[in-house]
Amino acid sequence: MSRRSSGLIGAWAEAQRVAQREREGQLQAVLRQQREAERAERAHERDVARMRREQRAAYRQHRDADALRRTRELDERVAVLEGLLAAGCGAPAFSVESLRRPEEVEPFAPGRLAVPVPMPEQHAYRAQGGWTPAGRAQAEQEARARFERDWYAAQAAEVQRQEQLAAYRRQYEEWAQARLAEIRGHNSGIAGMVESLRSGDAETVVEFFSAVLYASTAWPAGFPREVSAAYERSARRLVLNWELPAFDVVPAAKGVKYLPSTDQDKEVARPVTQRRALYRSVLAQSVLLAVRELFVADVFGVLDAVALNGVVDGVDPATGLASRVCVASVLVEREVFGGLNLELVSAVDCVTGALSGRLSAKPDERVAVVPLMVPEQVGSGVVSHGEGEEPDLLAMDPIAFEGLVAELFRARGLQAVTTRRSNDGGVDVEALDPDPISGGSIIVQAKRYRNTVPPSAVRDLYGTVQGAGANKGVLVTTSGFGPGSYTFANGKPLTLISGAELVDLLHQHGLRGRLGGGTEDAVVQAPAAGPVASAEAEDGFNVLGMVWAGSVALDVCALVCEGNRVVADEFFVFFNNPGTPDGSVRMVPALSGDRAAVRVGFDALPERADRLVLVAAVDPEVNPDADLSGFVDAGITLRDDSGAELDRLVVSDGRAGETALVLGSFRRRASGDWDFVLGGKGYRGGLAELVGDFGIEVE
Repeated sequence: MSRRSSGLIGAWAEAQRVAQREREGQLQAVLRQQREAERAERAHERDVARMRREQRAAYRQHRDADALRRTRELDERVAVLEGLLAAGCGAPAFSVESLRRPEEVEPFAPGRLAVPVPMPEQHAYRAQGGWTPAGRAQAEQEARARFERDWYAAQAAEVQRQEQLAAYRRQYEEWAQARLAEIRGHNSGIAGMVESLRSGDAETVVEFFSAVLYASTAWPAGFPREVSAAYERSARRLVLNWELPAFDVVPAAKGVKYLPSTDQDKEVARPVTQRRALYRSVLAQSVLLAVRELFVADVFGVLDAVALNGVVDGVDPATGLASRVCVASVLVEREVFGGLNLELVSAVDCVTGALSGRLSAKPDERVAVVPLMVPEQVGSGVVSHGEGEEPDLLAMDPIAFEGLVAELFRARGLQAVTTRRSNDGGVDVEALDPDPISGGSIIVQAKRYRNTVPPSAVRDLYGTVQGAGANKGVLVTTSGFGPGSYTFANGKPLTLISGAELVDLLHQHGLRGRLGGGTEDAVVQAPAAGPVASAEAEDGFNVLGMVWAGSVALDVCALVCEGNRVVADEFFVFFNNPGTPDGSVRMVPALSGDRAAVRVGFDALPERADRLVLVAAVDPEVNPDADLSGFVDAGITLRDDSGAELDRLVVSDGRAGETALVLGSFRRRASGDWDFVLGGKGYRGGLAELVGDFGIEVE
């Protein structure tokens, strides 16, 4: 008899099968996830590999393009040298008329003074309130009183505006008359020069034709421009030495190639024979072009002949000393020269053949030729450009200005050369300090400006220094710099030399230069701003002295503002800009008991200025780790110009973590009086962050 299996065993077996299937399903799911993860990883690796290939291809393409660009630049430089004479023949001739100034002055621009004060309208003053006849009468009387008060105030303001407008117009007319007198005096001097030229005055002839060569637009950027000359009046002949470019004017490289194997650029050398031939051609072209410039500019008929010697500066390899050699010389009459077709001649053949001149066979090796005639042989004496009266740096040719800056660096014991103007990367002079410890390469920019150099120029110089790997950058100008420029340069390998500092340096090293004919030429005032108050007037000035407890060293500064914006960068008075252009605010030595002082002529401030803001900031050089927590018990002493204390104003204490603080501001009211408003806003970013709030550009 068979026995039936228990139902429990079947149920257990079924449960086992279900569990097994679940485990197998889970295992399959895990395996699927692993396979998907592996596929995703492989896809990611393929994407990364593709991206790297694309990056390598893009990088190589970029390097190849950069090498091609540099090669094209070399080709362009060579093309300029090869076509020097032909291109120069197309340049406009120098004209005396270009020296004349138009008898024009900027029109009168009174700004807001031209706008009449709006007068109140009576219908706008309505009676307010009054439910009874008596109340309405009182309300109407009050409205009438308000109208009359505002009307009289507006009338007074309008009278004041008209008086200020009339005074401003008188100042403008005085300024305009002086400006016209200056222009007419200049033009009269030009007329006198023309008469001297016609009469054959030797010194005038030399100065005029030196200016012709300097001002010519036919010369490529970077070509030297130095001349010494004499005029032989009896023979109507100009004899001069004219500096020619050195051998390095011809690029040593023919092209640039990128080598992927070493990830470097390789310059392909230009064949020596090709480089020498081109240099010899450049010298011959330069001689012919200089003679052409002289004859074309001679509309007065004072030149029958020109003797020109092309000289090259450099180091004599035999002695290691600086020397000058003559590498070309011509003596040509006007009639002979006029028969040449300069645009088609072979310059070398023309100099040595048609003109019977002399041209060094190996100028790259400084092999000299004997000059046909030198300026010292002329009895009237030699006049070199820049001798006599000190040259006006503001009127100097930009190329000559760069040469003067290079000469200043050489006088200070540095090696310095001017750069070629095209593709110079914003570099005017390259200098090398040979000191093995503190020396190195220096990039110099020379800016012959009349207005303040913008901070962007300083930032551009810093970028050039970094890009060139130089040790230092120097920006030299005939004008000045604003606070944004000094703030940006602080702590960087940059030196800023203003016009006044440049003149002092030139005189210290026996060089010559001045800024205009007087102080009024050194800074050009915007005509719209009108004449400015004299900085020499002593009446109406006050001294604002600063006192505080604690040992922290602070720089106290002043900002002349219109609202919350400084009037101009030059009206931020601080350690690198000790005074405003009009002299209304300037830093002065502190009187007894004060730790800093600012001298202010409130009545002399610009018309549109309505605030004088005083600020203090930690001196980062003296206290690099300090903050304003040590700035306590602070105050401003208000003194007259003799130093007598008139009042004392309490200002806010400094706070930990802050390095700059607005002390307070003097604000001009409608009545013309000035009230003091306490400040107290602090800054953790120092003076740079603070002045940024007042519209001064700082990075």
